[in-house]
Amino acid sequence: MSRVKGRTATEVCADCSAPDPTWASINRGVLICDECCSVHRSLGRHISQIKSLNKGQWSPTLLSMVQHLANHGANSIWEHSLLDPSQSKHGKKKPGPRDQVHPVKAEFIRSKYQFLQFINKQKDGDVNSIDDLSKQLHSSVRTSNLETCLRLLSKGADPNYFHPEKGNCPLHVAAQSGQPLQVELLVIYGADPGAFDSNGKTPIDHAKAELYIDLADRILELHYELTDRLAYYVCKRKPDHKNGIHFIIPEMADSSLDLSELAKQAKLKLQALPNHLFEELAMDVYDEVDRRENDEHWSQSHDNSAVVSDRQGVPFLPLNPDFSATRNQ
Repeated sequence: MSRVKGRTATEVCADCSAPDPTWASINRGVLICDECCSVHRSLGRHISQIKSLNKGQWSPTLLSMVQHLANHGANSIWEHSLLDPSQSKHGKKKPGPRDQVHPVKAEFIRSKYQFLQFINKQKDGDVNSIDDLSKQLHSSVRTSNLETCLRLLSKGADPNYFHPEKGNCPLHVAAQSGQPLQVELLVIYGADPGAFDSNGKTPIDHAKAELYIDLADRILELHYELTDRLAYYVCKRKPDHKNGIHFIIPEMADSSLDLSELAKQAKLKLQALPNHLFEELAMDVYDEVDRRENDEHWSQSHDNSAVVSDRQGVPFLPLNPDFSATRNQ
């Protein structure tokens, strides 16, 4: 046990302290073990965005962001009250590596990330509202202090907050300040890479103006993240954004299927969808691709073993309480 305590945050699971974690929860900024990962996957991407450290497709800056947060105390944001001696009397205890996944680890992980039972719920001085938190986020993203920004986002700061006096959003500020890890964090939490400021400029424009060309290229990739991910899943190819090729339309193995009456009717139905419904459909397909890729990586890490418990599998997208019953269905 003393050896576990002596390890760094990137050497132990953030949820049970098991050694050598092989998965990351990107939006939480923590690394987790196989067993805890099975619980995270069952929560859904709206709670925890999971990616394999060894088998997942990583951009260098996204991986750097996760490693930085894991090494600089992101886990203490989600376990604040567990680390506070004055609040130790609540009786909650962090599980160990040898505790059972169900119910011990599963209940702890749900309490920690789904119900946010251990975060610091006290007000930060004069910061009393979402508006105050968002203004502080807007100011903080110009620095490299990722932990502060994650803490603000965990409390509800708006990643798309439009500052009335500055006339821009946090992503414009991060891009202009040359902060690639802040850009990654903001986009993970829903910041719009194509947002306009009061002068009609995008984060890409701001990065280019300050000669942060690599950052501008990365924001362009993030702008097309959804279509890039779907195209790669279907045909294992990626667009060449630097040369202006932003979309890949996969060709069907049997071209006659694409010309069939059924395919024509399906295309017409998609074209007739209102924008908001098409966006929801696209996001749900993206989430399903993410689930399938993680499922494949999970199976590979267990050598496709049939011994893996059914309770560790995630055969379909978990329910999202913010969605309608129809959308969840």
